[in-house]
Amino acid sequence: MTDRIELSGLRARGRHGVYDFERAQGQDFVVDAVLELDLAPAARSDQVSDTVHYGELAERLVAVVTGEPVNLIETLADRLLAVCLAEPRVAAATVTVHKPEAPIPHTFADVAVTMRRTR
Repeated sequence: MTDRIELSGLRARGRHGVYDFERAQGQDFVVDAVLELDLAPAARSDQVSDTVHYGELAERLVAVVTGEPVNLIETLADRLLAVCLAEPRVAAATVTVHKPEAPIPHTFADVAVTMRRTR
């Protein structure tokens, strides 16, 4: 599958982490999602009903990030993948969860986990 919908840099505040202060204070998480699907039907019809509505997808992903806390961003990524794959048109999805405020006592640019799943 070569057609893709990409949603990059979706930012939401969540309370995920293994430390109590991460749960209490919360922090920003950034999500990138890549959906692999056949976009030919949407290209032919020019109808949003023939594709994945990325605005609605963004709302569902933000609901996961702002929802029930988990310890690991691996678990968060898995939950986000489930949302992406709930779309029947999606053949495969890749999700990256960035945790730019991770509690690391050194200077760093980013911490991220990337996971891919297919049907």
